[in-house]
Amino acid sequence: MNKKGVRTRSIHDGEVIDNTYKGAISPLYLGTVYDYLGEEPMKYPRYFNTPNQLALCKKIASLENCDNGLLFGSGIAAIFSTMFSFIKSGDHVVFQSSLYGGTINLIFKEFKKFNIDYTLVESLDPCEYEKAIKDNTKIIYVETPSNPLLEIIDLQKIAKIAKNNNLISMVDNTFASPINQNPSDFGIDLIVHSATKYLGGHSDILAGVVVSDDLKIKKIIESSINYGGNLSELTTWMLERSIKTLPIRVNAQNENAIRIAKFLEENSAVEKVNYPGLESHPNHDLAKNQMIGFGGMLSFVLKNENKANVFSKNLKIIKPVGSLGGIESTITCPAETSHSKVSREKRIKYGISDGLLRLSVGIEDYQDLEDDLSQSFKMI
Repeated sequence: MNKKGVRTRSIHDGEVIDNTYKGAISPLYLGTVYDYLGEEPMKYPRYFNTPNQLALCKKIASLENCDNGLLFGSGIAAIFSTMFSFIKSGDHVVFQSSLYGGTINLIFKEFKKFNIDYTLVESLDPCEYEKAIKDNTKIIYVETPSNPLLEIIDLQKIAKIAKNNNLISMVDNTFASPINQNPSDFGIDLIVHSATKYLGGHSDILAGVVVSDDLKIKKIIESSINYGGNLSELTTWMLERSIKTLPIRVNAQNENAIRIAKFLEENSAVEKVNYPGLESHPNHDLAKNQMIGFGGMLSFVLKNENKANVFSKNLKIIKPVGSLGGIESTITCPAETSHSKVSREKRIKYGISDGLLRLSVGIEDYQDLEDDLSQSFKMI
């Protein structure tokens, strides 16, 4: 039988089968205790093996073309628990420098406590990542498209470098979502998402996920049961419900985003637009090769950086909030939100100026979004 389509898998893969009442959707098991006799290991939420957790992990893994996955209470919990399942004191990690601010903060604030060394590579050239490898390197970690600059790195080359050096490759696939990019197809070992964003899609869920092959997921479980970062049963059920509409939502966001990016590129108040779907994007050809769609995220720089907050406040439909990936369009200034815990000196060094605005394009009617942006531009 041919592999099912992505919309079919989003709905039907990874369901909890209701054998009692034959319901059309997964029943919700809120229980925290289960019969342990004859069960090994026993079912327990912190062991990542309750019915709703197991089923949803299979659904997300199916969308990412992987074997299995694990759910966590947040994206940063997924990143921490996954990385620290493969590194220990004295090890070294190679990171892309243009990362989500929470990941950067984790590196800067926590790695020293565990005596873990790291290198931030200020380049998208895979050769520079290979040069950064040391005898004690264990992981190469990248993010593509990156938050908030929408930079694209070659996943196939990163995976090959990691494999040739007996390292683990790891990517944050949040901005793309499984609908627009499947890193495992290019040989990446570990794929993490902040499920708070596109997977949840309605700005009402806090969650994270990692997917990989069965052996690596087993290793992550062995460590993660000691960290206590698992997801609640109710949120797990809500996340499964949300993922059923993921392809429809993301494709609508893709369509709106490319039109918004072109509109912004022609605006005289805008210095630069970062969107991989634009031919002006320096990594456009690479994005075409490794992405199915270009995503609903973009960022742009105002020529007058002092007007960033004024511009955001004047918007009527697009909401100035700190997160992304929901059905509603939102805007944020990364210097004040996602990268607020990173020093201004480091932010500027990584290209995150005070005039940079990150726009998460929703599923509203396109013309309403363009009109909203236009009226706000007139007021600055």
